[in-house]
Amino acid sequence: MADLKTDGSTQSANIWPLVKFSFKVIWDKDEIVFQEVSGLSSETQVIEYRGGSSKTFSTVKMPGIQKFNNITFKKGTFQNDSTLWTKYVGKDGGIKMNTIPRASVTISLLDETGQIAMSWSLLNAFPVKMQVTDMKSDANEAAIETMEVAHEGLMLILPAIS
Repeated sequence: MADLKTDGSTQSANIWPLVKFSFKVIWDKDEIVFQEVSGLSSETQVIEYRGGSSKTFSTVKMPGIQKFNNITFKKGTFQNDSTLWTKYVGKDGGIKMNTIPRASVTISLLDETGQIAMSWSLLNAFPVKMQVTDMKSDANEAAIETMEVAHEGLMLILPAIS
């Protein structure tokens, strides 16, 4: 039987998947520290069609319109920190019908050295829901703020390999 090293020195760096607990979010050039980011998904609706003179008794399926789910961001509530609330109401004091500025948001997964391994960019993002922490007199946990963000596109960005 071959002599196998068990100290991990023979393993390739590409064997292990990236961990999901090390990430950063850049929102219009501002880095915001979040506890959790969820909802990064995209789906393509299916169009079914069958011509009346078709000899097959089934439909043809074609890709239709893409749909992007809202992204949910969660972070701790800190005294004198109104970062999420300011993003939600806007700098001019409030959301008005179709007048909130759209943002560029980049969510990056980091490797074990803290470098960006891969990123996802949200196109024309804007907040649609803000939830402040729930309060319980018998709870023993951190206060969490939650913001839901709508967007018009999700793009994967891989770093250039040198």
